[in-house]
Amino acid sequence: MNDEIQLILTTVEDDMNSALTHLESELAKVRAGRANPTMLDSIYVDYYGTKTPLNQVATINSPDPRALAIQPFEKSLLVVIEKAIQAANLGFNPQNDGIMIRIIVPPLTEDRRKDLVKKAKNEGEQAKVVIRNARKEGNEEVKKLVKNGLPEDEGKVVEDKVQKLTDTHITKVDKLMEVKEKEILTV
Repeated sequence: MNDEIQLILTTVEDDMNSALTHLESELAKVRAGRANPTMLDSIYVDYYGTKTPLNQVATINSPDPRALAIQPFEKSLLVVIEKAIQAANLGFNPQNDGIMIRIIVPPLTEDRRKDLVKKAKNEGEQAKVVIRNARKEGNEEVKKLVKNGLPEDEGKVVEDKVQKLTDTHITKVDKLMEVKEKEILTV
C-alpha cells in the first residue's frame, strides 16, 4: 500500500508543480513595461510554408529596457517577420532597417496596466483551479484505497498531506501573482 500512497502524493505534487511552471511561463508573456524577448513567443512566421515560432527563425534580444532587436537567420524573412508582428496585434510598430527589425516597446497606459493585471490574475486563478483539481483527484484515489482495505486513519493522514501540498502551491501562486502585479503597476 505504501507504494500506492507515495505514487498518489508524487502524482499530485507533479501536477501542482506543472501548474506553477505553466503559470510562470504565462506570466513571463505578460509585459510589464520592460522589453522582454518572451513577449514575442506567441508569434509564428510562415517559413517555407510551415508556421514556425519566431524564435526558431531569428535571434531576439533586448538591447535596452525599451527595445527589442530581431535578427533573422535569413534576410528574406525580414518582411515576413515584420508582417507577423503587425498581424499579432501586440501594440508594437516594428521598424525594418534591411538588416534587422527593431521594436520600441511603448510605455504602458494606466488602463493597459489594469488590463494586464486582470489578465495576470486570470492566469493565477486558472493555476489555482488546476491545483485544486489535482487535490480532488488525489483525494479520490485515496478514497479508492480506503475502500480496498487501507485503514481510514491512514487515508486521513494522506488526505492531510495532499491538503498541505495544495496549501503550499496556492501560496506560491499568490506570491507569483503579487510580484507580477507589483511589476506591472510599477511605472
